[in-house]
Amino acid sequence: MKKSTLISTIIFAFILVLSTTVTAQDFAGLDKSPMDAALYKTSRNAPVIAKVIYSRPQLKGRSLGSLAPNGKVWRTGANEAADVIIYKDVEIGGKAVSAGEYSLFTIPGENEWTIILNKDINVWGAYSYNADNDVIRVKAPVSSGPELEAFSIAFSNGTMHLGWGTVRVNVPFSN
Repeated sequence: MKKSTLISTIIFAFILVLSTTVTAQDFAGLDKSPMDAALYKTSRNAPVIAKVIYSRPQLKGRSLGSLAPNGKVWRTGANEAADVIIYKDVEIGGKAVSAGEYSLFTIPGENEWTIILNKDINVWGAYSYNADNDVIRVKAPVSSGPELEAFSIAFSNGTMHLGWGTVRVNVPFSN
């Protein structure tokens, strides 16, 4: 093999190795509060009426009260405030809500939670929460159930269920 061909081959191999390491992506580990979505439909094949997109924090030995303190506005999940997309006009807790996109905030309480839909969207946490932009506030009673490690939202039978730890909050939805 000629010296020039050998040098060309070495240079090509070096560039190839360099280019793969330069473009390789360093992905972070799994999100500690993974994103999830809950859909409100009247039946399996019916169109979606509402969708909630939220992050699912974990208790990991901590108390619910330390993560979502009673009497304080909470983003209803982790990271960004939960996002609620309503595809057609509905009633939530008996109050009319027009189709649109909203942030979901809550104010936890020992016996009831205040459920808030707010016009401010794409906000981080509840740090910039502005009550002047609330669309509705409804009260929902607290009940209890089996231990849930991860915060969860689900819909069934016209009700949005929020659950974490042993706390359960059920909010009526109707179309």
